[in-house]
Amino acid sequence: DIIHPNRGTVSKTEVREKLSAMYNTTPDVVFCFGFRTQFGDGKTSGFALIYDTLDYAKKFEPKYRLCRNGLGEKGRTGRKQRKERKNRMKKVRGTKKAKVG
Repeated sequence: DIIHPNRGTVSKTEVREKLSAMYNTTPDVVFCFGFRTQFGDGKTSGFALIYDTLDYAKKFEPKYRLCRNGLGEKGRTGRKQRKERKNRMKKVRGTKKAKVG
């Protein structure tokens, strides 16, 4: 729980820095998520995971959380390319769909 009276919601980067100072680690191995702010109360609760090393974090964290913390990259192709690939895949059957593209 985070208590922040007379203030808006605390940012996740600020929480990461505070937790890393409390547990003598670097902020890049602290992953914060699932925050819920209680309206008008100045109180927020959420979860944080602290890993021993960055390798453990990359191994066990979901990809979307790695992207949120700036460790993973979101590899998206353009919308038009995805649609063209989908329509090319309609023209073939079975395992040949994997070769299209």
